[in-house]
Amino acid sequence: MKVARLHAAADLRLSDEPLPAPGIGMSLIAVTAVGICGSDLHWWAEAGIGDALLERPLIPGHEAAGVVESGQRRGERVAIDPAIPCGNCPPCKKGYRNLCTRIRFAGHGAQDGAMREHLAWPSELLHPLPDNLTDVDGAMLEPLGVAIHAADLGHLRLGGSGTVVGCGPIGLLLIQVLRAAGAASVTAFETLPHRREAARRLGADFVVDPSDVSSAADLQELIGDGVDTAFEVTGTDSGVHLAMATARPGGRVVLGGIPNDDWTRFRASLARRKGLTIAMVRRMNDTYPRAIGLAVAGKVDLASVVSHRFPLTRVRDAFESAAMRKGLKIIVEPGALI
Repeated sequence: MKVARLHAAADLRLSDEPLPAPGIGMSLIAVTAVGICGSDLHWWAEAGIGDALLERPLIPGHEAAGVVESGQRRGERVAIDPAIPCGNCPPCKKGYRNLCTRIRFAGHGAQDGAMREHLAWPSELLHPLPDNLTDVDGAMLEPLGVAIHAADLGHLRLGGSGTVVGCGPIGLLLIQVLRAAGAASVTAFETLPHRREAARRLGADFVVDPSDVSSAADLQELIGDGVDTAFEVTGTDSGVHLAMATARPGGRVVLGGIPNDDWTRFRASLARRKGLTIAMVRRMNDTYPRAIGLAVAGKVDLASVVSHRFPLTRVRDAFESAAMRKGLKIIVEPGALI
């Protein structure tokens, strides 16, 4: 089978490897669609993410869907939950499986991911795809799950107001999730014009270029005394500051971006004087059923967030395109020929 392995920063090589042998409780999957996430781009650009460094050639990719090729579920189209929690540590036992202290995550550390033609994965982590969801939709369920988890952490009340700072794929999905959850208004901030246009199309009430907000007076004219919950998905200190500036006194700020240097910095006085509650997003926690339900009901448009599709043979082109951020979500299709 064809496999893409990252050997060093920007050194992604396509090679042939034997088919994986599924163990007990696992299934062999023909991978049909894999999304490139912002965290994948950290591995690509930096050969690591946060305090995790590339120690051996790694197969990236954790947003994936495919077709089961072995066992009783043979022929079933599935979305693949990339997180394998231990189930026994204190966070797992308390229901925080995303915070598992011994978690294995596809395309991270020592756990190979889905940028390959076949994958062996625990059968219990394979979610059946309804007929009206495509395989590409199936790959998009993972970032949708992250957006749902971020919204959960935001505690936005029915009829409440929110801001989304950063309109990459997660931000665009989050806008839709907030509208589905009953937000009365969502204001989106984004520097790139094509992403601002996507935010308008997908439900943001107001879409703003941060460079147009040069003073506190400008911000107050836009959002008044502030919104109930502000979501940051940029991975930059300026994005964090803007999110905090848009939150009302006593509001919440949800930080979902991953900074390049593993540090998040903000003015303590701003957060303290507003009495802000700050929450950090760690992937997601058992959100696949809800993500599937929202997609099937048409509450979230997954296809509109996908801008480019590449075959596995052009995986380097896919990563280079994603790193340039000229589009939205980029999908790699291992079964595609061209």
